[in-house]
Amino acid sequence: MKERGMIFNGEMVRAILDGRKTQTRRIVKGTDGAVKFCKEWDINGEEIFVVLGEKDHTGMNPVLGAISCPFGAVGDRIWVRETFQGPLVHEELFEEYSAYPEKFETPEYCEYAADSGVRPEYCDLDDNLRHGWRPSIHMPRWASRILLEITDVRVERLNAISQEDAQAEGMELTGWRPTYSDPDSGGEVMTPYDNFAELWSSIYGDESWKANPWVWVIEFKSVEGGTA
Repeated sequence: MKERGMIFNGEMVRAILDGRKTQTRRIVKGTDGAVKFCKEWDINGEEIFVVLGEKDHTGMNPVLGAISCPFGAVGDRIWVRETFQGPLVHEELFEEYSAYPEKFETPEYCEYAADSGVRPEYCDLDDNLRHGWRPSIHMPRWASRILLEITDVRVERLNAISQEDAQAEGMELTGWRPTYSDPDSGGEVMTPYDNFAELWSSIYGDESWKANPWVWVIEFKSVEGGTA
């Protein structure tokens, strides 16, 4: 079993904490010409995906290569990286913190932007007053409060996501406006599929959604007591 860090934005962190998000999708890189992915296992029993190309003159799909999911396989774990600040300690603990800072390197002494609190103010070890959040990319393992276990990995086209899987991505039924699933409708309730498409486009751009790339579909469950 391996552990890897993965970045989630505040909206998705809240969906995980609420139990609404059990899937995530990430772009498969370096697979131009792929038309199919077949899950297999190598000689070491590791999960791999054989990449197949367009049918050739024999009517067979040539093998373009084999890849493994860079985010992990079934049974591996993902610790969530999110925007945070810490360690943060009360004034009466500052002397102890200055002497033994590693003692306070736990989620108990962190604040998280996804919880919708104000930007924290704090004093650093040089007693300088600071404020603000630390980006998720800089979160160390000890600050992570959410641990996930991978339950399934597959590859599919981005636009192939179903309404049920869009819900598993944390999306819900909302608003009244033109939709991705039926852009000529003149406006209707945004489905989970539509909201996922809009979220994806806000992160990766409209062109990414239209390009319909292959994506890793990673299903997961939360692990109780998942701190470092």
